[in-house]
Amino acid sequence: MDARFTAEQDEIRRTLRELLLKRCGPEEVRAAVRTPAGYDSGLWEALAGQLGLPGLALPEAYGGVGCSVTELALACEEAGRALAPSPLLSTAVLAAPLILALGSASQRTGLLPRLASGELTAALAVPGAGLATALGLVGDNRGDWAGGGRAGGVQARRVEGVWRLYGQAAQVLDGHSAGLLVVAAHTGGFARSRTLLFLVREGAEGFVRVRQTSLDETRPQARIELRDVEAELLGGDDPDDPDVPGALAAVGDTAAAVLATEAVGAADRALERTVEYVRQREQFGRAIGSFQAVKHRLADVYVAVQAARSAAYYAAWATAHGETVGGLALAQALEALRTASSEGIQLHGGIGFTWEHEAHLYFKRASGDELLFGPVHRLRGYAADAARLFDGGEVTV
Repeated sequence: MDARFTAEQDEIRRTLRELLLKRCGPEEVRAAVRTPAGYDSGLWEALAGQLGLPGLALPEAYGGVGCSVTELALACEEAGRALAPSPLLSTAVLAAPLILALGSASQRTGLLPRLASGELTAALAVPGAGLATALGLVGDNRGDWAGGGRAGGVQARRVEGVWRLYGQAAQVLDGHSAGLLVVAAHTGGFARSRTLLFLVREGAEGFVRVRQTSLDETRPQARIELRDVEAELLGGDDPDDPDVPGALAAVGDTAAAVLATEAVGAADRALERTVEYVRQREQFGRAIGSFQAVKHRLADVYVAVQAARSAAYYAAWATAHGETVGGLALAQALEALRTASSEGIQLHGGIGFTWEHEAHLYFKRASGDELLFGPVHRLRGYAADAARLFDGGEVTV
């Protein structure tokens, strides 16, 4: 593994950081999340149309740039530093790879170029609060998380050659604004129970969505209701028995690596802002950053962030080399972000505890991501089980 970045990768980071420094400060973030879309449409147009971020990891044949997951992860690290609200994660990291992996030729050629250009945004809808399970991050995703024939999931049935969906999903990332939904639904009854993926387009009859109040406003979520909605099977009407759990798990590992780098970017910025503050804030006639106790606390945060960065970069590289370490990297990064943001609040003192302070934006990102993709102990626990680390009560080497 060559840990050095290429000139192109450095240019992606530099260009994106310059853009976000100009257009995505704390006040701009707060203003953007309160719009109906939940993000700044002008900024999204710049990210998609000018920089091509949604298509960064998509093949050139489908309008993408043809880069690897590493470039997308580095771009998301910069977005994480600014907590930039955008549909990049839901569109480019979760939905587009599933369409690329399982879609028919016509679906790929019809949808991926529009996703790559940012003209169309997409979201992945799974029932209940099971996104982490569906992506294979905290448990085996070959169970009945899509409904299993019971109430509370999404059911699919074929009527006169047309697929129709009924049910709901409660926590759909960017589901309130996406023009296309990739919906996981249970089908086949009990004789041949399985989970398939379906495409639901904006404006479909019986399709209802409501934006929900979320802890982290930079990650807007929606409740999706499907009331006998016509849908299109991902892969076409007669796919060759697609391995949906396998595709979801592969996307989940990639998503975990990207999320880890994004969390590292946020943690690094939270630490940076805290260091700036303790250098300026004086007490007893000297900067509080000169006190040994403060230095030790920030040194611990620095070590945690650097360790998480190493794990995240390795996970992004490993996705192209058959290794599945995204879950572990994500656990490390989420823990570092939680530590950096909570220490930031503490060391900012009284002003840090005010709800309006920007330190809370980072703390809510840490807490919100654990709710969506964790928690940390389950990420680590499932990774240990998958590696059979303690098989038979003994550590296996």
